[in-house]
Amino acid sequence: MARRPDVDRQRLGRIAEDIAVSFLLSHGLEILLRNFRRRAGELDIIARQRDVLVIVEVRTRSDARFGGAAASVGRSKQQRLLRAAQQLLQQRRDLARLPARFDVIVVHEPTCAGQRVQWIRHAFTARAT
Repeated sequence: MARRPDVDRQRLGRIAEDIAVSFLLSHGLEILLRNFRRRAGELDIIARQRDVLVIVEVRTRSDARFGGAAASVGRSKQQRLLRAAQQLLQQRRDLARLPARFDVIVVHEPTCAGQRVQWIRHAFTARAT
């Protein structure tokens, strides 16, 4: 499906993030922060699921060419997310004591009534490079 011309990329991203937040809330997660921006990168959603810090990257695409939205979280994107998470944990010592995981939420067709949400838990891990 072609993207509607009146929906620009930033607006589409905000719509997808709002859908992801609603989805996470409906699954019992507490949203702590949104759009944590630092020089190292941006974390879309920081949430808590019981005693686990969940750092969520939200992706959306109108079609699955080039591997789809989930495949777009490659090694360089993962490294930026890891650096931003390190900055977050340096600033928020209360969060640093929690075990953390990185999830990806893919919102398919975010501007349609029949959008689908795919939650990829433990999408990647922090590993030494």
